[in-house]
Amino acid sequence: MLVIPAIDLKDGQCVRLRQGDMDDSTVFSDDPVATAERWANAQARRLHLVDLNGAFAGIPKNAEAVRAITQALPHLPVQIGGGIRDCATIESYLNAGVSYVIIGTAAVKNPDFVREACDTFPGHIIVGIDAKAGYVATDGWAETSTIRATDLAKDFRDAGVEAIVYTDIERDGMMQGVNISATVNLAVEGGLPVIASGGVTNIDDIHALSEVAHKGIIGAITGRAIYEGTLDVAKAQVLADRMTASL
Repeated sequence: MLVIPAIDLKDGQCVRLRQGDMDDSTVFSDDPVATAERWANAQARRLHLVDLNGAFAGIPKNAEAVRAITQALPHLPVQIGGGIRDCATIESYLNAGVSYVIIGTAAVKNPDFVREACDTFPGHIIVGIDAKAGYVATDGWAETSTIRATDLAKDFRDAGVEAIVYTDIERDGMMQGVNISATVNLAVEGGLPVIASGGVTNIDDIHALSEVAHKGIIGAITGRAIYEGTLDVAKAQVLADRMTASL
């Protein structure tokens, strides 16, 4: 199971939001490349980038910062979400050195786009499912749909999606721990590998996720916790490796 540091980009800076609220952000750094290098030096094996401006605008807004990170760390896999609504955007990111693109809002509003993307760029497509009380949220979490997260995952089971990034909005940025039961349920019911996101606070959360990794949990994204010092990336990865190796 991978421990994946998150770098959320807003206006070219590294920030963290509380429950997706753009007006409730904390700036952690104005140097995305230095931040990425920090986590690379902590032995991270993948980075999770989010273009927050892009998520609301529907088009990339921090592509320059993303490209700077991939150029500085060409051997570190990067996944990016936020504002990915067409194949041209995907192609641009892949050409810039991104390994995986995350389709979120468009997966709900235009599911055929996900299938087209998987056919066109096999091995590079992740679906982001952000949920509140089990229902999918879209447009930078500004809207909540009537679609259940598990049902959306099932729709893409045979599409060629590499994984699901599952975020419990009510936990995100709140330092309250991971919603283990909902995350496992999505992996089991949806039938796709899941990367947990939202609420990863300390080593206990990594321990808890590692215990259920065999049910389809392949990664844990962590943001505020690693910036505020309640979770050590290197130690967390060592623990995850040790626990998942014994399963």
